[in-house]
Amino acid sequence: MTELVAVDIGGTHARFALATIGEDGAVTLGEPATLHTKDHGSFQLAWQAFRDMNGGTLPDAVAMSVAGPVGNEVIKFTNNPWILRPAKIQEMLGPTRQTIINDFAAVAHAVACAHEDDFLHLTGPEGPLPTTGTLSVLGPGTGLGVAHLWKDGKGGYHVQATEGGHIDYAPLDLIEDAILARLRRRHNRVSVERVVSGPAIVDIYATLAAMEQKAIAEKTDVEIWTAAASGEDSMAVAAVDRFCLALGAAAGDYALAHGAGGVVIAGGLGYRIRETIQSSGFAERFRAKGRFSGLMATLPVKLITHPQPGLFGAAAAFAREHLL
Repeated sequence: MTELVAVDIGGTHARFALATIGEDGAVTLGEPATLHTKDHGSFQLAWQAFRDMNGGTLPDAVAMSVAGPVGNEVIKFTNNPWILRPAKIQEMLGPTRQTIINDFAAVAHAVACAHEDDFLHLTGPEGPLPTTGTLSVLGPGTGLGVAHLWKDGKGGYHVQATEGGHIDYAPLDLIEDAILARLRRRHNRVSVERVVSGPAIVDIYATLAAMEQKAIAEKTDVEIWTAAASGEDSMAVAAVDRFCLALGAAAGDYALAHGAGGVVIAGGLGYRIRETIQSSGFAERFRAKGRFSGLMATLPVKLITHPQPGLFGAAAAFAREHLL
Protein backbone atom coordinates (compact mmCIF):
# COMPACT_ATOMS: atom_id res chain seq x y z
CA MET A 1 0.00 0.00 0.00
CA THR A 2 1.28 3.47 -0.95
CA GLU A 3 0.38 6.62 0.97
CA LEU A 4 0.38 10.06 -0.64
CA VAL A 5 -1.10 13.54 -0.52
CA ALA A 6 -3.68 14.27 -3.21
CA VAL A 7 -4.15 17.94 -4.11
CA ASP A 8 -6.68 19.59 -6.42
CA ILE A 9 -5.98 23.29 -7.06
CA GLY A 10 -8.64 25.34 -8.79
CA GLY A 11 -9.23 29.03 -9.22
CA THR A 12 -11.12 29.47 -5.94
CA HIS A 13 -10.29 26.42 -3.79
CA ALA A 14 -7.36 24.13 -3.10
CA ARG A 15 -8.47 20.72 -1.87
CA PHE A 16 -6.15 18.37 -0.01
CA ALA A 17 -6.60 14.78 1.15
CA LEU A 18 -4.49 11.91 2.36
CA ALA A 19 -4.85 8.94 0.01
CA THR A 20 -3.79 5.32 -0.18
CA ILE A 21 -3.26 3.17 -3.27
CA GLY A 22 -3.62 -0.58 -2.91
CA GLU A 23 -1.55 -3.19 -4.69
CA ASP A 24 -4.31 -3.47 -7.31
CA GLY A 25 -4.21 0.30 -7.95
CA ALA A 26 -7.45 1.00 -6.09
CA VAL A 27 -7.54 4.53 -4.64
CA THR A 28 -8.95 5.34 -1.21
CA LEU A 29 -9.32 8.98 -0.18
CA GLY A 30 -9.34 10.33 3.34
CA GLU A 31 -11.51 13.23 4.44
CA PRO A 32 -10.71 16.23 2.20
CA ALA A 33 -9.78 19.67 3.48
CA THR A 34 -10.85 22.65 1.38
CA LEU A 35 -8.78 25.84 1.58
CA HIS A 36 -9.58 29.13 -0.15
CA THR A 37 -6.76 30.17 -2.47
CA LYS A 38 -7.31 33.83 -1.54
CA ASP A 39 -6.53 32.99 2.11
CA HIS A 40 -3.00 31.78 1.36
CA GLY A 41 -0.21 33.73 -0.32
CA SER A 42 1.28 30.69 -2.06
CA PHE A 43 0.84 26.98 -2.55
CA GLN A 44 3.67 26.32 -0.10
CA LEU A 45 1.79 28.20 2.63
CA ALA A 46 -1.40 26.26 1.87
CA TRP A 47 0.60 23.00 2.00
CA GLN A 48 2.00 23.99 5.39
CA ALA A 49 -1.53 24.73 6.64
CA PHE A 50 -2.69 21.24 5.59
CA ARG A 51 0.44 19.69 7.14
CA ASP A 52 -0.36 21.44 10.42
CA MET A 53 -3.89 19.99 10.26
CA ASN A 54 -2.30 16.53 10.14
CA GLY A 55 0.07 16.78 13.07
CA GLY A 56 3.02 18.29 11.23
CA THR A 57 3.92 15.33 8.99
CA LEU A 58 2.76 14.16 5.56
CA PRO A 59 3.57 11.23 3.24
CA ASP A 60 6.58 11.64 0.93
CA ALA A 61 4.55 11.38 -2.28
CA VAL A 62 2.16 13.90 -3.86
CA ALA A 63 -0.35 13.81 -6.71
CA MET A 64 -1.46 17.25 -7.88
CA SER A 65 -4.28 18.36 -10.13
CA VAL A 66 -3.83 21.98 -11.23
CA ALA A 67 -6.13 24.38 -13.08
CA GLY A 68 -3.89 25.33 -15.99
CA PRO A 69 -1.30 23.98 -18.42
CA VAL A 70 1.42 21.73 -16.97
CA GLY A 71 4.84 20.72 -18.22
CA ASN A 72 6.68 24.04 -17.94
CA GLU A 73 9.39 24.95 -15.44
CA VAL A 74 6.92 27.36 -13.85
CA ILE A 75 3.22 26.52 -13.65
CA LYS A 76 0.94 29.55 -13.58
CA PHE A 77 -2.65 28.97 -12.60
CA THR A 78 -5.33 30.23 -14.96
CA ASN A 79 -7.64 31.77 -12.37
CA ASN A 80 -5.56 32.33 -9.23
CA PRO A 81 -2.23 34.12 -8.61
CA TRP A 82 -0.21 31.17 -7.29
CA ILE A 83 2.78 29.76 -9.16
CA LEU A 84 4.36 26.33 -8.82
CA ARG A 85 7.90 25.15 -9.66
CA PRO A 86 7.80 21.33 -9.98
CA ALA A 87 11.60 21.03 -9.69
CA LYS A 88 11.44 22.69 -6.25
CA ILE A 89 8.71 20.51 -4.74
CA GLN A 90 11.02 18.08 -2.95
CA GLU A 91 13.24 20.86 -1.65
CA MET A 92 10.41 23.10 -0.46
CA LEU A 93 7.71 20.61 0.54
CA GLY A 94 9.41 17.24 1.08
CA PRO A 95 7.79 14.68 -1.29
CA THR A 96 10.29 12.54 -3.22
CA ARG A 97 7.74 11.32 -5.81
CA GLN A 98 5.25 13.52 -7.60
CA THR A 99 2.65 13.53 -10.33
CA ILE A 100 1.35 16.86 -11.64
CA ILE A 101 -1.47 16.91 -14.16
CA ASN A 102 -4.04 19.34 -15.52
CA ASP A 103 -7.19 19.47 -13.41
CA PHE A 104 -9.46 18.11 -16.09
CA ALA A 105 -6.95 15.44 -17.02
CA ALA A 106 -7.37 14.38 -13.38
CA VAL A 107 -11.14 14.39 -13.76
CA ALA A 108 -10.77 12.23 -16.88
CA HIS A 109 -8.67 9.75 -14.86
CA ALA A 110 -11.50 9.72 -12.31
CA VAL A 111 -14.03 9.04 -15.08
CA ALA A 112 -11.87 6.13 -16.29
CA CYS A 113 -11.63 4.58 -12.81
CA ALA A 114 -15.00 5.43 -11.26
CA HIS A 115 -17.72 2.86 -10.67
CA GLU A 116 -20.84 2.87 -12.82
CA ASP A 117 -22.83 3.98 -9.77
CA ASP A 118 -20.80 7.23 -9.73
CA PHE A 119 -22.60 8.53 -12.83
CA LEU A 120 -25.99 10.22 -13.21
CA HIS A 121 -27.71 9.92 -16.59
CA LEU A 122 -28.53 13.28 -18.21
CA THR A 123 -29.58 12.52 -21.79
CA GLY A 124 -29.08 10.12 -24.66
CA PRO A 125 -29.29 6.33 -24.49
CA GLU A 126 -29.61 4.74 -21.06
CA GLY A 127 -26.94 2.31 -19.89
CA PRO A 128 -23.24 2.54 -19.07
CA LEU A 129 -20.73 4.69 -20.91
CA PRO A 130 -18.86 3.06 -23.82
CA THR A 131 -15.85 0.96 -22.84
CA THR A 132 -14.04 1.67 -26.11
CA GLY A 133 -13.26 4.89 -27.95
CA THR A 134 -13.30 8.49 -26.81
CA LEU A 135 -15.28 10.27 -24.10
CA SER A 136 -15.41 14.06 -23.83
CA VAL A 137 -15.07 15.30 -20.25
CA LEU A 138 -15.96 18.88 -19.36
CA GLY A 139 -17.13 20.90 -16.44
CA PRO A 140 -17.88 24.50 -15.47
CA GLY A 141 -16.34 25.92 -12.33
CA THR A 142 -14.26 29.06 -11.91
CA GLY A 143 -13.41 28.39 -15.58
CA LEU A 144 -14.40 25.67 -18.04
CA GLY A 145 -12.29 22.52 -17.97
CA VAL A 146 -12.12 20.16 -20.95
CA ALA A 147 -10.30 16.87 -21.53
CA HIS A 148 -10.84 13.71 -23.50
CA LEU A 149 -10.45 10.11 -22.48
CA TRP A 150 -9.70 7.19 -24.82
CA LYS A 151 -10.47 3.62 -23.69
CA ASP A 152 -9.05 0.54 -25.39
CA GLY A 153 -11.86 -1.81 -24.28
CA LYS A 154 -9.44 -3.94 -22.24
CA GLY A 155 -9.18 -1.77 -19.15
CA GLY A 156 -6.45 0.47 -20.56
CA TYR A 157 -6.96 4.14 -21.27
CA HIS A 158 -5.24 7.37 -22.25
CA VAL A 159 -6.08 10.88 -21.06
CA GLN A 160 -5.48 14.00 -23.14
CA ALA A 161 -5.60 17.35 -21.35
CA THR A 162 -6.79 20.34 -23.38
CA GLU A 163 -7.45 24.04 -23.01
CA GLY A 164 -10.75 23.62 -24.81
CA GLY A 165 -12.53 26.06 -22.53
CA HIS A 166 -10.69 28.85 -24.35
CA ILE A 167 -12.02 28.23 -27.85
CA ASP A 168 -14.21 30.94 -29.38
CA TYR A 169 -17.78 31.28 -28.14
CA ALA A 170 -20.51 30.92 -30.77
CA PRO A 171 -23.96 32.39 -29.95
CA LEU A 172 -26.98 30.53 -31.27
CA ASP A 173 -29.87 32.99 -30.85
CA LEU A 174 -30.66 36.65 -30.24
CA ILE A 175 -30.28 36.38 -26.49
CA GLU A 176 -26.83 34.87 -26.82
CA ASP A 177 -25.99 37.57 -29.37
CA ALA A 178 -26.77 40.09 -26.62
CA ILE A 179 -24.63 38.20 -24.08
CA LEU A 180 -21.75 38.19 -26.56
CA ALA A 181 -22.17 41.91 -27.27
CA ARG A 182 -22.00 42.67 -23.55
CA LEU A 183 -18.84 40.57 -23.13
CA ARG A 184 -17.17 42.16 -26.16
CA ARG A 185 -17.31 45.52 -24.43
CA ARG A 186 -14.74 44.16 -21.95
CA HIS A 187 -12.88 41.47 -23.88
CA ASN A 188 -11.23 41.60 -27.29
CA ARG A 189 -11.96 37.92 -27.68
CA VAL A 190 -14.76 35.98 -26.00
CA SER A 191 -14.09 32.33 -25.20
CA VAL A 192 -16.62 29.67 -24.26
CA GLU A 193 -15.70 29.86 -20.58
CA ARG A 194 -16.80 33.51 -20.50
CA VAL A 195 -20.34 32.12 -20.87
CA VAL A 196 -20.04 28.56 -19.52
CA SER A 197 -18.50 28.94 -16.05
CA GLY A 198 -19.63 29.88 -12.57
CA PRO A 199 -18.71 33.58 -12.76
CA ALA A 200 -20.33 33.87 -16.21
CA ILE A 201 -23.78 33.84 -14.62
CA VAL A 202 -23.25 37.52 -13.71
CA ASP A 203 -23.14 38.59 -17.36
CA ILE A 204 -26.00 36.30 -18.34
CA TYR A 205 -28.12 37.72 -15.52
CA ALA A 206 -27.28 41.34 -16.39
CA THR A 207 -28.02 40.75 -20.08
CA LEU A 208 -31.46 39.32 -19.37
CA ALA A 209 -32.24 42.24 -17.03
CA ALA A 210 -31.21 44.75 -19.70
CA MET A 211 -33.41 43.04 -22.27
CA GLU A 212 -36.34 43.24 -19.83
CA GLN A 213 -35.43 46.89 -19.09
CA LYS A 214 -35.31 46.11 -15.40
CA ALA A 215 -32.99 47.81 -12.95
CA ILE A 216 -31.25 45.22 -10.78
CA ALA A 217 -29.04 45.38 -7.75
CA GLU A 218 -25.48 44.28 -8.47
CA LYS A 219 -24.99 40.68 -7.35
CA THR A 220 -22.05 38.31 -7.21
CA ASP A 221 -22.12 35.01 -9.04
CA VAL A 222 -22.60 33.16 -5.74
CA GLU A 223 -25.61 35.34 -4.89
CA ILE A 224 -27.18 34.69 -8.30
CA TRP A 225 -26.68 30.92 -8.11
CA THR A 226 -28.11 30.95 -4.58
CA ALA A 227 -31.12 33.07 -5.56
CA ALA A 228 -31.83 30.75 -8.49
CA ALA A 229 -31.63 27.66 -6.29
CA SER A 230 -34.13 29.11 -3.83
CA GLY A 231 -36.43 30.36 -6.60
CA GLU A 232 -36.63 33.79 -4.97
CA ASP A 233 -35.40 35.65 -8.05
CA SER A 234 -37.07 34.81 -11.35
CA MET A 235 -34.32 36.58 -13.31
CA ALA A 236 -31.72 34.37 -11.65
CA VAL A 237 -33.78 31.28 -12.47
CA ALA A 238 -33.94 32.39 -16.12
CA ALA A 239 -30.19 33.04 -16.14
CA VAL A 240 -29.42 29.53 -14.90
CA ASP A 241 -31.74 28.03 -17.50
CA ARG A 242 -29.91 30.05 -20.18
CA PHE A 243 -26.61 28.82 -18.74
CA CYS A 244 -27.79 25.22 -19.16
CA LEU A 245 -28.58 25.89 -22.82
CA ALA A 246 -25.04 27.19 -23.39
CA LEU A 247 -23.57 24.21 -21.52
CA GLY A 248 -25.54 21.79 -23.69
CA ALA A 249 -24.39 23.48 -26.89
CA ALA A 250 -20.76 23.47 -25.75
CA ALA A 251 -20.91 19.82 -24.69
CA GLY A 252 -22.21 18.88 -28.13
CA ASP A 253 -19.48 20.89 -29.84
CA TYR A 254 -16.74 19.15 -27.87
CA ALA A 255 -18.24 15.73 -28.59
CA LEU A 256 -18.17 16.48 -32.33
CA ALA A 257 -14.63 17.85 -32.20
CA HIS A 258 -13.35 14.85 -30.20
CA GLY A 259 -15.21 12.22 -32.17
CA ALA A 260 -16.65 11.13 -28.84
CA GLY A 261 -18.92 8.18 -28.17
CA GLY A 262 -20.17 9.78 -24.97
CA VAL A 263 -19.85 12.86 -22.75
CA VAL A 264 -19.29 13.32 -19.03
CA ILE A 265 -20.10 16.57 -17.21
CA ALA A 266 -18.03 17.11 -14.07
CA GLY A 267 -17.50 19.62 -11.30
CA GLY A 268 -19.32 20.78 -8.21
CA LEU A 269 -21.37 23.37 -10.10
CA GLY A 270 -22.73 20.80 -12.52
CA TYR A 271 -23.67 18.56 -9.62
CA ARG A 272 -25.45 21.38 -7.76
CA ILE A 273 -27.63 22.21 -10.77
CA ARG A 274 -28.09 18.63 -11.99
CA GLU A 275 -31.88 18.72 -11.68
CA THR A 276 -32.03 22.00 -13.59
CA ILE A 277 -29.82 20.55 -16.32
CA GLN A 278 -32.20 17.63 -16.69
CA SER A 279 -35.30 19.84 -16.88
CA SER A 280 -33.78 22.57 -19.07
CA GLY A 281 -33.10 22.70 -22.78
CA PHE A 282 -29.64 21.19 -22.25
CA ALA A 283 -30.48 17.98 -24.12
CA GLU A 284 -32.06 19.78 -27.08
CA ARG A 285 -29.07 22.08 -27.44
CA PHE A 286 -26.69 19.12 -27.16
CA ARG A 287 -28.41 17.39 -30.07
CA ALA A 288 -29.00 20.49 -32.21
CA LYS A 289 -26.05 20.02 -34.57
CA GLY A 290 -27.78 20.25 -37.95
CA ARG A 291 -26.92 17.30 -40.17
CA PHE A 292 -25.39 15.50 -37.17
CA SER A 293 -28.45 15.73 -34.90
CA GLY A 294 -29.15 12.04 -35.43
CA LEU A 295 -25.62 11.12 -34.40
CA MET A 296 -25.80 13.33 -31.31
CA ALA A 297 -28.96 11.54 -30.16
CA THR A 298 -26.98 8.28 -29.96
CA LEU A 299 -24.43 9.65 -27.48
CA PRO A 300 -24.95 9.07 -23.74
CA VAL A 301 -24.34 12.13 -21.57
CA LYS A 302 -23.73 11.61 -17.88
CA LEU A 303 -22.65 13.59 -14.83
CA ILE A 304 -19.98 12.17 -12.54
CA THR A 305 -21.23 12.26 -8.96
CA HIS A 306 -18.01 11.25 -7.20
CA PRO A 307 -17.60 13.91 -4.48
CA GLN A 308 -13.90 14.61 -5.23
CA PRO A 309 -13.06 13.61 -8.81
CA GLY A 310 -10.01 15.91 -8.96
CA LEU A 311 -8.41 14.34 -5.89
CA PHE A 312 -9.43 10.82 -6.86
CA GLY A 313 -8.19 11.29 -10.43
CA ALA A 314 -4.86 12.82 -9.37
CA ALA A 315 -4.20 9.80 -7.14
CA ALA A 316 -5.20 7.43 -9.98
CA ALA A 317 -2.78 9.24 -12.30
CA PHE A 318 -0.01 8.85 -9.69
CA ALA A 319 -0.71 5.12 -9.53
CA ARG A 320 -0.43 4.77 -13.31
CA GLU A 321 2.81 6.77 -13.43
CA HIS A 322 4.63 5.27 -10.47
CA LEU A 323 3.05 1.98 -9.45
CA LEU A 324 1.27 0.12 -12.26
